Amino acid sequence: MIEPTESEPKEELDRFVDALVSIHAEIQQVEMGTADATDNVLKNAPHTAAMCTADEWFHAYSRSQAAYPTDWTRAFKFWPPVRRVDNAYGDRNLVCSCPPVEAYAEGEAE
Repeated sequence: MIEPTESEPKEELDRFVDALVSIHAEIQQVEMGTADATDNVLKNAPHTAAMCTADEWFHAYSRSQAAYPTDWTRAFKFWPPVRRVDNAYGDRNLVCSCPPVEAYAEGEAE
C-alpha cells in the first residue's frame, strides 16, 4: 500500500505505482527467462538520450523499451544526462567540480 501525502497529487502517485508495476514486470521477465539476467532494461537503467540514439545498439531489448518503460514517459520523458554513478561508491564519494569555497570569498570564482 502506498500512503498519499499532502505534497503529492494523485496523478503523481499513479505514475509512481505505474513505475513500480513496470519494474515488477521487468523483474518477472528475468525470473521467467524471457529477459537476460545481466543485459535487461532494469539492470541497465537509466538509459540516456545518447545511448538510445547511438548508431550501435548492443542490447537484447529494444531502444523503445529502454527509452519509454511506461506509457506516460512517451509524452513526458525526462532524459537523464548521465547513467548511474557507481552506485553506493558514487553516493559515498561525491566529486565536486566547483572551485573551493575560498575562491568565492576572494571573488575568483566565475
